[in-house]
Amino acid sequence: MEPTIPLTHGSFNGLNIAPNILEVLDREKFTVPTPIQASCIPSGVEGKDIIGIAQTGTGKTLAFGIPMIQRVIQNAGHGLIILPTRELALQVDETFQRIGRSLGIRTAVLIGGASMGLQKQMIRNRPNVVIATPGRLIDHLEHRTITLNTVKILVLDEADRMLDMGFAPQINKILLMVPKDRQTMLFSATMPTEIVKIATTHMQLPLRVEVAPAGTTADRVEQEVFIVNKADKIRLLEHILKESKGSILVFSRTKYGAKKITHAVAVMGHKSAEIHSNRSLAQRKEALEGFRNGRYRVLIATDIASRGIDVTGIELVINYDLPDDPSDYVHRIGRTARAGREGKAISFVEPSQSGAIRNIERLVRKQITRKPLPTSLPVAVVMPRIARDEERFGSRPPQGQNGRPSFSRGGRGGDHKRGARSGGGGRSGGRRKSY
Repeated sequence: MEPTIPLTHGSFNGLNIAPNILEVLDREKFTVPTPIQASCIPSGVEGKDIIGIAQTGTGKTLAFGIPMIQRVIQNAGHGLIILPTRELALQVDETFQRIGRSLGIRTAVLIGGASMGLQKQMIRNRPNVVIATPGRLIDHLEHRTITLNTVKILVLDEADRMLDMGFAPQINKILLMVPKDRQTMLFSATMPTEIVKIATTHMQLPLRVEVAPAGTTADRVEQEVFIVNKADKIRLLEHILKESKGSILVFSRTKYGAKKITHAVAVMGHKSAEIHSNRSLAQRKEALEGFRNGRYRVLIATDIASRGIDVTGIELVINYDLPDDPSDYVHRIGRTARAGREGKAISFVEPSQSGAIRNIERLVRKQITRKPLPTSLPVAVVMPRIARDEERFGSRPPQGQNGRPSFSRGGRGGDHKRGARSGGGGRSGGRRKSY
């Protein structure tokens, strides 16, 4: 693997970008490339394999999107982009539409939870670029509604997250079905051994571009910790929501916890929505769009959203529950302080979680400020039934005779369940995380 040094550029000129694409970038107000864009675009346009190590929010979509669009226009075949979640796939498609539509680029988005019929129609329209989650792409391959014979540019985005979610078998299957004579660009926030294996097996002398070490948090994020008992978390949340202004993103460890928090926040009188794997694709899109346009002030999410929310102007991120993986802390708080703005992140830490917060501090290489609890907290809000069930039974809901939750079940799960059925791989040992 050949290392490369990140470049610095004041504009997109000089990055070997075609004039017609430069015109679109200028029209869309993209003026100064981020470090990952300045480093990847020249080599990507030349058709070289690239491994990009960068956190979310660093501009990776244009880092691979501009080279892909330019090479597709130059008749270099078709592009394929694989991502871990539906939200990320839709956001990447928005960027491709924004840059590529006037240049004649057609896209197809293949994600779980959406109509197979509509996706088949998009495929029949001969897209230049396919944007897909692994499970749904495998569904189309098994139904023979799509082939990958003409793919010349492959992008694996958020590769470490896909491995965490148990998609290793699907990724390996897809890599074997695309032509060997292709360009591959892989982007990941970390560099686990599984990523190294993919690079050595399926890439040709890839350039490694690292714009920030793993664990690097946004410079403008003010980080704080409250040591709080579990029973007092909801009261502390109400206090912070009253004291804070602007849009707020709250992270829950489980989807049942997210539902509990959403009900409680509604009782507090705040406009809120929830995003997790029990919500349908339409519900998740509506929640995210409502959060973007201000219809909802508070968005409650599981880690399905820690790398999938690209919303400028989130003023506060609250870790109502600490994440299981310290690296997810970095991705969560990276939802604020974007586009040069300042932001704040507050974490609720139970007294028994001192080891977990120390692990996070080791990763981010700084001590996070401990704040004293407010002298008086609001009276606890009325807990909805799902919350009472969780308090009584723990973090999981009561189980019925069939071993499934005894209250409402979510949808099919789409891009998540495929990973679970296939045994999975990566650091999660093949067990699907439930977000």
